[in-house]
Amino acid sequence: MNEITLISVISLGSLGTIAAIILYMVAQKFKVIEDPRIDIVADKLPGANCGGCGLAGCRALAEEIVKKESLEGMSCPPGGNEVMGEIAKVLGLEAKEQDPTIAVVRCSGSRENAPPKVKYEGDMTCAFAHNLFAGEGGCPKGCLSYGDCVASCDFDAMYMDHKTGLPVIKDNCVSCGACVKACPRSIIEIRKRGKKDRRIFVSCINVEKGGVARKNCQVACIGCGKCVKECKFDAITLENNLAYIDFNKCTLCRKCPPVCPTNAIHELNFPPRRQRPETKAEPAEA
Repeated sequence: MNEITLISVISLGSLGTIAAIILYMVAQKFKVIEDPRIDIVADKLPGANCGGCGLAGCRALAEEIVKKESLEGMSCPPGGNEVMGEIAKVLGLEAKEQDPTIAVVRCSGSRENAPPKVKYEGDMTCAFAHNLFAGEGGCPKGCLSYGDCVASCDFDAMYMDHKTGLPVIKDNCVSCGACVKACPRSIIEIRKRGKKDRRIFVSCINVEKGGVARKNCQVACIGCGKCVKECKFDAITLENNLAYIDFNKCTLCRKCPPVCPTNAIHELNFPPRRQRPETKAEPAEA
């Protein structure tokens, strides 16, 4: 080995050593020591990484809980109150009981209620079709029936009813919100499950005027306001030709569905209504 080669090897070796020392010192100075509680909280979470908590995943939720040292405003839809209660015990925090929720499809534009007027041929996804036309039934707010919501569900909690062309939410829904994000028409909403799993809601989001909306779907809300007048609890509002039932105020009294002229208000899991006996007219006296 000649002198030039030896000097080159020594020089490069020295530079490498100096660089390694500098990198080590920088790493030590800026290293982040992670709170061990994050792993404990993350292990308690279901690991679904559905984003229903509003964060990127379960790890992100665990980091946020430990960082804030509070469960205020935090929730894990798949885990529910049980998981949040376990986390509260581990961290010595308080977890408030939250009402269970479920996804609800606010559209009744089935093939019977909103008969197809055109035949669509193209990419069979709601996201694509939404940018092209109003829908085969003509309602610009109606379900497109191509199942983007079902494809987004990681819990096998919904399916497409091929007879009606509408998605159906199953009881095992964890209200993660994935289907809400996947629907380009925003017809799916997260609502309270309600007492005994009973719910009342307006199954329509069309804001067109009554005549126009009814032309495309016979069960569309026409904005008549009869339900608003019937409700004694201020749970129903009417805005832009559309009624909306606030599930936080609704008492499930069932007085609004019968007054809706188009049957746009749905009531789920209630017992059948009692039929009032017909009163016979008394014969007139001679």
